Amino acid sequence: MTRFNLYAAAATILAASVLTVSCKKDAHQQGDRPVSATQIVPANGATLSGVLGTNKATRDTIHLTGGTYLLSGLVYVDTLDVIQIDAGSTIKGIPGAAGVPGGGLVITRGGKIEANGTSSAPIVFTTNSASPASGQTSGIIILGRATTNLGDTARIEGIGGVPPLIPYYGGSVDTDNSGILKYVRIEYAGFELSPDNEINGLTLGGVGSGTTIDYVEVYKAADDGIEFFGGTVNATHVVVVNPLDDGLDFDNGFRGRIQYALVVEDTTRADKSGSNGIESDNNATGNPRTPVTKPLIANLTIIGQPNQALATKTNFAPSGTGKYGVAAQWRRSSQFEVYNSVFLGFNNGILLDNTVPTGGTAADQTTQEKYRDGVSKIKNNLVHAFNVPFFSNPAYPYSATKPYADPADNNTGYANATDANLAIRLKDPFNRVPVDFYLPRTGAPAVASPALTGGLTTGLPTGLVGTTYRGAFDGTAANNWATGWTKFNY
Repeated sequence: MTRFNLYAAAATILAASVLTVSCKKDAHQQGDRPVSATQIVPANGATLSGVLGTNKATRDTIHLTGGTYLLSGLVYVDTLDVIQIDAGSTIKGIPGAAGVPGGGLVITRGGKIEANGTSSAPIVFTTNSASPASGQTSGIIILGRATTNLGDTARIEGIGGVPPLIPYYGGSVDTDNSGILKYVRIEYAGFELSPDNEINGLTLGGVGSGTTIDYVEVYKAADDGIEFFGGTVNATHVVVVNPLDDGLDFDNGFRGRIQYALVVEDTTRADKSGSNGIESDNNATGNPRTPVTKPLIANLTIIGQPNQALATKTNFAPSGTGKYGVAAQWRRSSQFEVYNSVFLGFNNGILLDNTVPTGGTAADQTTQEKYRDGVSKIKNNLVHAFNVPFFSNPAYPYSATKPYADPADNNTGYANATDANLAIRLKDPFNRVPVDFYLPRTGAPAVASPALTGGLTTGLPTGLVGTTYRGAFDGTAANNWATGWTKFNY
């Protein structure tokens, strides 16, 4: 195994890209093994490949100090090791060949990433191509030791063949800490190994609540924007723009909190599987094994399509059979809680889906029943749909026990086949030119968005903050947390 293969080029490039290393020992132990510590500082312009670091008995810190670096293929950070990335660094993935993923970073169980950008100097993961395109890189994959409903030997999706490190995720440490992503933008990532087996923009497998995900954007992913495979990690100030498939995807027992998040869908392409704002499953068959997938969400804004023709189109690029689904699809025994959020621009809005997947049984599908019983909650949301804002499949049969949607939960649905924004009144949600197109309108009551008021301020789950407003933003320019470090163009 090549433990630290910075360069796959000729000797002249090796000589030009000098690796500076400083070392010091410490007295840490890993099991019965003594662990030393090594600092590795790749030169600006270096190409990283293979497994970073020296050996499994050494706690390596790989420090990217603000320059530009290249990733060749999937690049691994091993157990014990840490990759530190300074503000303003640019990490460029070298596009892969047909069937081979482009450059991306994999943090394995026990490894860490410490990527601390700033609003004025974000850390950018992008492509090395002069003609950027979705799917040219593999983004960031973080594998942790938090619990999932697949045990601790689940292999993360999208990594094929025989990799240098086995990409398992999951464990028993729900407070596991895989590091920090702050003011990080991930561009043009994603790779389909096979149908339903893909690398996303940001892939989180069994990541624990000790990890920080804050001010992170995924731009133009070739699959989901962010997918959470089990784990308990929380995410705040998240932006997903132009994903091919789902904006946010939850699976395999994920139980974290998401607050202040914006998803803006692509009007030019969609996935053949059906692109949703949110997609959530307990697992592939809907088996109710524990821990059960249950994201806790507040202050989310999801912007879909500007008209019903696009929302129901069935021949989107790149497959020629791409289509949009719903604003939020809760299925396969997934549970959920959603508060103070705004959804618009899908043919149907929030879907309670009890359809039976391949390999599943009707008895196992409990998404509708958990809503009926009050385990899953939808409160104080604004939901537009061109067709039906609160949708179920099959038809929801429990209205006598718990209506869907329940008037007591203070949700407002807007069915409008011609104007997605007529009632919700964001500034200009389907025009990317204004820097604040996604904010709610302010002004006189006849003009102002209903999202400015009506938020639930008390009674949210522990860790979610009550707000008077609904959606990801309060409408004031000074509090627009998504400005300055993000990218919204097509």
